[in-house]
Amino acid sequence: MAPARRRVAAVSFWRRVLEPRRDEHAQALYAALVKQARRPEFYLGCGVPDTIDGRFEMIALHAFLLLRRLKRDRQQTADLAQAVFDLMFTDMDENLREMGTGDQGVGKHVKAMATALYGRIKAYENGLAGGGLDQAIRRNLFGTATPKATEVARLARYLRREAAALDAAGLDQLLAGQVAFGPAPAGTAEETA
Repeated sequence: MAPARRRVAAVSFWRRVLEPRRDEHAQALYAALVKQARRPEFYLGCGVPDTIDGRFEMIALHAFLLLRRLKRDRQQTADLAQAVFDLMFTDMDENLREMGTGDQGVGKHVKAMATALYGRIKAYENGLAGGGLDQAIRRNLFGTATPKATEVARLARYLRREAAALDAAGLDQLLAGQVAFGPAPAGTAEETA
């Protein structure tokens, strides 16, 4: 076999071996971020609207956190990050169909959601880097609802804490599909009084 053909065969072999594992790991990461986004404390203790939009926003926030961390080691994580992103929008597509959105409308909705995610990523990244995080949280997580200042502050602390924890997370752990989010923020008696 010619050297070029051997290289193609080797790449093809490793692709068949590694891609299913990467997809399993992406599924585990996506499942973890969705599980965290569904924690009732975000809706009951932080005032995020318990609506389709509010749930999308919480998934987008946790996707931002995970994708931000994966981006740091882009050379090793690009395929995994793309697989997580693809899973997220496959899931969104399936959910829209289950809710009765017709085939014609699903594509438009998914495209709008992707655009929204890119906007959230930029807003949260800028907020973590230099300020405006409270405004990004108000605008995105709450939409037309009017949150209490304590709720916004609680979510800003949570976002900063989780970004720092993921920054400290080992790359091997993430590549193996393991991510651990901290506890969802809960209101205290002093904050709600």
